Amino acid sequence: MLKELVERVILEARRVLIEREEDVKLLTISTVLGGHVLIEGVPGIGKTLTAKVMAKLLGLQFSRIQMTPDLLPADIIGTKIYDESLGDFRTVLGPIHSNVVLADEINRASPRTQSALLEAMQEGQVTIEGETYRLPQPFIVIATMNPIEMEGTFPLPEAQLDRFLMKINVDLPSHDEHIKIMKNIHTIQEFNVAPVASGDDILKVRAMLPAVEVKDEVMHYIVRIIEETHNDPSVKLGGSPRAAISLYLCSKAHALMEGRDYVIPDDIKAIAAHVLRHRILLSPEAELEGVTPDSVIRSILNKVPVPTPGVKE
Repeated sequence: MLKELVERVILEARRVLIEREEDVKLLTISTVLGGHVLIEGVPGIGKTLTAKVMAKLLGLQFSRIQMTPDLLPADIIGTKIYDESLGDFRTVLGPIHSNVVLADEINRASPRTQSALLEAMQEGQVTIEGETYRLPQPFIVIATMNPIEMEGTFPLPEAQLDRFLMKINVDLPSHDEHIKIMKNIHTIQEFNVAPVASGDDILKVRAMLPAVEVKDEVMHYIVRIIEETHNDPSVKLGGSPRAAISLYLCSKAHALMEGRDYVIPDDIKAIAAHVLRHRILLSPEAELEGVTPDSVIRSILNKVPVPTPGVKE
């Protein structure tokens, strides 16, 4: 079911998103899992457009929060205001109460405001003056970051980064992609895409995940990859148990996307960089030498032995 859903989403997304099939796949997987995504790329490459298109294609409610230094937690989660007609306080819900929430330039918000997202991202709920409000399902935060403008920003702490299921790095388009974008700019600006799924479809696929088989040897493979992130001399801080769980769940979703009900090592290899790159903190010496999280992950995948096939053929 996920395979067919992804195919429908990609087909319709091509009307607006040029050569972004891989990003569409990853965002669909994340939405099915209810995991949050950090998208990093220079300005003008369509990070915001991608989030809006995905929400529309999946038939989900979308809201955008432009993160700025003066933004307050109440601006995100909501607050209580006095209503003279009622003679009492009433709750005004903030933009976090949506299915797909775009936190644009998340690192421009103060740490206090960034922390307002933590309960929502981890628990699927927010607390407004002592009252708890469940967030709609499916729920996903898509946060964007600009890697080149650091002035006036607040680095995301490791605890918050770890709550993102994936980090997607969006590169500049190639020469041919630039041409395609210019040729299709009017279609892109018209935002002419139609929903091809619904929130119920997403939840139905999510309900299929427990039935996806993961053999013990494949689980050991996942854990060895995480362990190697701690053993690599270039790494100051490696993957947490949450990283192992994220890799496990993403591999299940990737298997479904490939039309299988069992996980193979190739599922883990295909998804590992996106799940781990924001969870690896390099040593200062490694950074000076030009080492990147992605190069560390590639080295680990080449180093860890692939388990002997013990799954269905």
